[in-house]
Amino acid sequence: MSEGREQPQRPARRHEPESGAAAVRRLRIGAGALLLAVGTAYFLLPLEGLGADRPWLGGSLFVLCLTLVATLLLRHVRDIVLERPQARSGIMISLLMCLAVLVFSSGYYALAQQPGQFTGLRTRVDALYFTVVTLATVGYGDITPRGQEARLVAVVQIVYTFVFLTAAATALSRRMHAVVAERERRPPPSS
Repeated sequence: MSEGREQPQRPARRHEPESGAAAVRRLRIGAGALLLAVGTAYFLLPLEGLGADRPWLGGSLFVLCLTLVATLLLRHVRDIVLERPQARSGIMISLLMCLAVLVFSSGYYALAQQPGQFTGLRTRVDALYFTVVTLATVGYGDITPRGQEARLVAVVQIVYTFVFLTAAATALSRRMHAVVAERERRPPPSS
């Protein structure tokens, strides 16, 4: 700066808080992008290497991922039960439920690489299909767990669904009812 001349000072920019609708929109976009990335990773990651060659690695990753998803689900369920207004748990619960399905699908696909574990499960789409059919308790019978490990993982999925995904779906439903009731109580915008 030259002497005698002062730079005019600009007022500090205030960081205005984001509106609730804008924050939700950003969260939805982020959750959608994350789900797309995880879904793409499911089809691109070398899950074959977690099967017959290194079953201990596949099993460890499977348990670690399920534990992480369950922990996050319970945290968001807690936020809804405690009615924390700042929580955006509805979107996160939906994302985590989808993630749980992909974790089980990955586990089934890796397990199917071991001889004798499954009949009819050959592709990642087969694994995703089997996961959804098991989740929905439909059981068409075209893919069957034959080995003890495959049957154990199917039982784990049923119990996991019963405990964690049912709690998450119940909390999500409760949250949606609260949001609808709150919107109905608001007066209509004046014109």
